[in-house]
Amino acid sequence: MNKRDFWPTLIATNRTGARRGIPSWCTAHPQTLSAVLAAHRSSDEPILIEATCNQVNQDGGYTGMTPAAFRSFVEGLAREAGVDPRRLILGGDHLGPNPWKRLPAAQAMARARDMVKAYVEAGFEKIHIDASMACADETTVAEQTIAERGAELCAAAEAAGPRGERVYVIGTEVPIPGGELAELDALAVTRPEAARRTVDLHRKAFAGRGVEAAMDRVVAVVVQPGVDMGNTQVFGYDKNKATALSDALAGIPGVVYEAHSTDFQSETALADLVATHFAILKVGPSLTFAFREAVFALAAIEERIGPPKPSGVVEALEQAMDANPEHWRGYVAAGADERLIRLYGLSDRIRYYWPHDKVQAALGRLFANVDSARVPPGLVSQFVGDMLLERPEPTLSARVVAAKVGTVVARYRRASGAA
Repeated sequence: MNKRDFWPTLIATNRTGARRGIPSWCTAHPQTLSAVLAAHRSSDEPILIEATCNQVNQDGGYTGMTPAAFRSFVEGLAREAGVDPRRLILGGDHLGPNPWKRLPAAQAMARARDMVKAYVEAGFEKIHIDASMACADETTVAEQTIAERGAELCAAAEAAGPRGERVYVIGTEVPIPGGELAELDALAVTRPEAARRTVDLHRKAFAGRGVEAAMDRVVAVVVQPGVDMGNTQVFGYDKNKATALSDALAGIPGVVYEAHSTDFQSETALADLVATHFAILKVGPSLTFAFREAVFALAAIEERIGPPKPSGVVEALEQAMDANPEHWRGYVAAGADERLIRLYGLSDRIRYYWPHDKVQAALGRLFANVDSARVPPGLVSQFVGDMLLERPEPTLSARVVAAKVGTVVARYRRASGAA
């Protein structure tokens, strides 16, 4: 499908009640992204890949990549996977002052405007504006202020480059990025009046900034459908609890809903989300969780085949986490289960540690050890759950990664009506 027609067609089709949506792949991990792209090789639908404001920004984010560098990175992976880069839709997620919220609001917003400009200049086509977070000189931010700051960021985007195929997403009633910090008993679904108020406030604020025409290119509103995840729990989607919110979309023309933190939902739940107008399904940690599963399965195989120089990849990961606890300590409670949760928790805090030099060296040795051995199919099946005899990848390590990540991708594509 022509990308220019994609969003109008998706919105119109989904709003009729048809099960048609699109997954949003939210990861910057190269092997995981490569597996995601390879899973789309045999189709021709657009592929939506998003970077968060913390991952990628004008300062490099925690990946070290600017928006332009991220675009080059993803397009290179697409070519290597045999996917036409013109199929890519690149998105920026939660673009706002969040990376600089320890600064006063005026300074943080100035940095946020520069970030939005960098994303637009790099050719990102889907811009999620989110100015909801309090900064250093604030305790809370009023809804009207959030909308006005959103309009300020939209104005920066509009001034940064021609409209082209750029679309916007507004709203931010979402779970904590990366998963909840503590166990929860229940989740509140966004009230219909709150969703309508978000749109109304943004419409007025956009008009006040002279960018009212950009509201016609708002394709989605982020709301809370009642899904979330933590290290040891998943809140599954209950469409009956979200009926009023789903029905309310009829009074908000031209958009669909965007659901965040849909990781580890069942295929039935994902399909229900799409059918009830949550047409954009954001997924991140479960992709890198699947990559971690692949690596640990390969490590178990390596242990059985007994190479002369074992990789020690799990040990390398644990050493990196011990040396740099900032990416997991706040998400894992201290106690007897600490080691298990930081390795196997659903929030997948391990994803921050793959780039470390010693981890990368161990990972390369693991792949080489397994790929150079004659591994019995039964041993593969024992730890992967499949012999993978029919997969096309040239090496066992590539087959295991593609199979694990591809299982997640296939579930989302089926639920979205794309496969």
